[in-house]
Amino acid sequence: MSEAAREQILAAIRAALGTTRISQDDTALDLAPSDLPTGVPELVELFCERVGDYQATVSRAEVEEVAGAVAGIAARHQARRLVVPAGLPAGWRPAALELVEDHDELAARELERFDGALTGAGLAIAETGTIVLDGGPDQGRRWLTLLPDLHICIVQATRVVADVPDAIEILGELVRSQRRAVTFVSGPSATADIELRRVHGVHGPRRLEVVVVTGGN
Repeated sequence: MSEAAREQILAAIRAALGTTRISQDDTALDLAPSDLPTGVPELVELFCERVGDYQATVSRAEVEEVAGAVAGIAARHQARRLVVPAGLPAGWRPAALELVEDHDELAARELERFDGALTGAGLAIAETGTIVLDGGPDQGRRWLTLLPDLHICIVQATRVVADVPDAIEILGELVRSQRRAVTFVSGPSATADIELRRVHGVHGPRRLEVVVVTGGN
């Protein structure tokens, strides 16, 4: 996609959406369907394209297909035991996998022994292909997505925003009122050594699987 085409798409989306507003409770972002677009094709397409640019794997599922999609991803990575936040929706939990809830009791060494982590996302940014983790009930503490080698992240289409300024506007009140730590994740963990060789997994998981969910709220 050319830069001009991308800017045209984003401009059209902003014009259609008008002012983005959300409400907050004391646990997580509460994104009502009237506040964010539900599965706007241009936003979802751009997000998926940009996530793929970062060498993450993207798949799509309807609400009722999420557990099956997660099970398929886990099988592909030979992952049988996943750590999950306590607030992960029941419909996202495959019955065939061993899912262990984290209640802030698991130590770093224990988290490292899991085959992967399964979480939701607070927001997703289309322009940069970025997942935003705000520590909400379906995401849990940051350690969950730093220590296991595989992160399976469920992104609801209703939480995809156009660009970073929109995300900052949405997150601002949450950070000000609750001092919540917010993490921006763009692809699997990667860095370069002194010889500019790209190394994966230094600061987080080497493998990132993103499931974009359409339909529902």
